[in-house]
Amino acid sequence: MKNMNRRQFMAASGAAALAMGGYAISTPRKTVARDKINHACIGVGGMGYHDLQNFLSHPRARIVAICDVDANHLKKAAELVPEARCYTDWRELLAKEGDQIDSINAAVPDHMHLPIALTAMRAGKHVYCQKPLCHDVAECRQLAETARKTGVITQLGTQHASGAGDRMAVQWLRERLIGTVQRVILCSNRPGAIDAYRLVGPRPAKGEPAPEHLAWELWLGTAPEREYAPAIYHPAKWRAWQDFGTGWLGDIGCHIFDAVWKGMEMGASAPLSVIAEVQESWQNNAARRADVWPQSDHITWTFSGNSYSGGKEFTMEWFDGLIYPPADVMAMAKEVGFEEYPAESLMVIGTDGALLLPHSSGPMLLPKAKFGSHPRPKLEARNHYHHFLDACLGGDMCESYFEQTGPMTETILLGTIAIREPNTLLTWEPVSMRIPNSATANRLLRRTYRKGWEVPGIG
Repeated sequence: MKNMNRRQFMAASGAAALAMGGYAISTPRKTVARDKINHACIGVGGMGYHDLQNFLSHPRARIVAICDVDANHLKKAAELVPEARCYTDWRELLAKEGDQIDSINAAVPDHMHLPIALTAMRAGKHVYCQKPLCHDVAECRQLAETARKTGVITQLGTQHASGAGDRMAVQWLRERLIGTVQRVILCSNRPGAIDAYRLVGPRPAKGEPAPEHLAWELWLGTAPEREYAPAIYHPAKWRAWQDFGTGWLGDIGCHIFDAVWKGMEMGASAPLSVIAEVQESWQNNAARRADVWPQSDHITWTFSGNSYSGGKEFTMEWFDGLIYPPADVMAMAKEVGFEEYPAESLMVIGTDGALLLPHSSGPMLLPKAKFGSHPRPKLEARNHYHHFLDACLGGDMCESYFEQTGPMTETILLGTIAIREPNTLLTWEPVSMRIPNSATANRLLRRTYRKGWEVPGIG
C-alpha cells in the first residue's frame, strides 16, 4: 500500500459507490490537478489549533469551515482563518457544508471520534482523526471497515510516523537486522504525566452551570449525562476520565506502537491474550476504579507470531507511570549512552541484537560494538498533515490510514479493558470480536451512547 495512489486504492477496494448497513455511501468529491482542497476543522482548541495551522500551511488547502463547542477556541481560530465559516455543532457543519468540503479533521475528546468520523466518511469526506482512533474496540473496527468500503482517504494523528526517525526504525525492522524478534517493550514514563493525571479527589457530588462560552451538552455528546465542573473535564483533564478518554495508554500508545506494528508487518494481527497489572491504590479504590484511569500500569499482550518472530509466540509489554521496564532492559539503553532509560520509547529485542527508538527521535541498534558503524538511510521527513492532503489530491497513500491503524488501535484499547479487569488473563477472539472468558470485559468492547446521540448502523 505504501506507493499506491488514491485512484489505485479506490479501484482495489471497489468502493466507488457502496451501501453499508442500509445507509447510502456518498462518493468522495473529485479533485483535479489544478484544484485546491476544501477542508473543515472540527475541534480547534489545543491540539486542534496545532492541526489547523498545519492544514492551513499546505499550499493547496483552503480552510472553509471551523467548528468547536468552546466559543473561546472558535474565536482564536477564526482570527487565523477569518474567511472560514464558523460552527458550534459539527452535525450542522456537515449538513450545511455538504459538497462544499472535501475533507475534515477531528481533534476532539476520544468519545466523539467515531460519530464525527463515521458521519463524514459516509458523506464521502476524507478524514484525518486524532489518536487514538476511537474510544472503544468496536468503534475502531467500524471505522476501519467504513474506510475500506467507502474508499475515502484516512489518516490517524500519529504525526511522528511520517518522521524520518520512525520510518528508519520501520526499515531496519523489515531488514531483520536484529534477527528473530523475541520481545517488544513499549513505555511512556514521561516526567510530570503522573501529576497531570492525579485528580483532586473523586467526581464532584454536585456540579455547576457551564460557562457561557462552552456548549456543555455538545461537549458531552455520546457520553453519559453529568454536570459540568471546572478544571477537571474541559479542556485539560478529560483523558483521565473513562467516559471521555482512554488514559495515558490511549493518549501516547498509538505513537509508541506504530513503528513496530509496521516494521513487523503486523497488519490485521490481533493478540491471543492480554493481561494488566495496575497500581494498588487505584485498584483498591472502588470509586476511582469505576470512573478514572490509573496513573501507572503494566500490560502484556501475547501474539501468535509471524515471520519476524520465526513463527513463535512473542509478547509486547507496555509500561507507564511509575511502573518501569525491567532492569535488564533499562541497562541496555545505558550501553548507547543513556544515563536514564528513555521515558517514552520502543525497544525491540531480537536474537541478534535490539532496536531502541526514543519517541520523536531516531532509532539506535544494539549492541553498539556490533552496529556502531551501520549506515543510516537518508530519509526526508514528511509533514503528516500534508501527506494526508496530498493523498486526497491523488498522491501516495497516507502513512497511517485507518485500515492499517485500526487493528493496532484495537490492540491498544484491549489494554484499556485489561486495566479495568486487572490481574486477569483475557483471551481475545478477533473474528467474532469477543472476550469469551470474561462477561465483564466483553461488555467494555462497546459503549451504550446517551439517548439522542445514538449512531445509526453501529454494531
